[in-house]
Amino acid sequence: MSSRLHREVWAALGTVLDPELDEPITDLDFVESSTVSAEGVATVVLRLPTFFCAPNFSFLMVADAYDAVSEIDGITRADVTLADHHASDEINGGVAAQSGFVGTFEGLAVAELDELRAQFFRKAALAGQDKIARPLVDDGASPAELANTSLGDLPPSAELDRMKKRRAALGLPNGYDAPLLIDGDGNRITEAQVPLHLRRARLQRVGIETNGEFCKSLLQTRYPAAAH
Repeated sequence: MSSRLHREVWAALGTVLDPELDEPITDLDFVESSTVSAEGVATVVLRLPTFFCAPNFSFLMVADAYDAVSEIDGITRADVTLADHHASDEINGGVAAQSGFVGTFEGLAVAELDELRAQFFRKAALAGQDKIARPLVDDGASPAELANTSLGDLPPSAELDRMKKRRAALGLPNGYDAPLLIDGDGNRITEAQVPLHLRRARLQRVGIETNGEFCKSLLQTRYPAAAH
């Protein structure tokens, strides 16, 4: 049972994203250790690239990991902690007590992190449009063609699934007939708007990817054993 549960715990952790980088914490090597006891107690330790990573991002990852692991059938308790962080004690205690971000940082935090999460989903959804549209542009698709492309016109891909999930989380159009190119409110981008919209989407994608590579480099410097 423990072997099965360990695989399920790892799979659950793979659904937890670094909100800023839009990548799973397992792919980022943010999981320092993960074990499951014979009694079904899951013990997970997370680590981050620096001692001073933003507390709000850090809290989101620990809380999301706790929720994902706790939902697994057969896990009797989830102990999810963050190591080597300036707010480890506060975050670990708050997540264990299910206090929320405001309760964890009482007097310092004034709101929960739902809007922060949505903000990064919006960025990821915009970046995803560049990832999917870029090959079409390279193949000669015109602004008019791009403006009239729907998600159902596109071949299946992991990037398309990722973008659909981000849109779904935001309540934006993500079905077969949904436009490929939309603004932040879900409105179809017009032919005239396509060039500027794609430049913005590309800048967003490059920013996310550059930040991701920087964080991976910092992590490998801080924890040399994490280098591949």
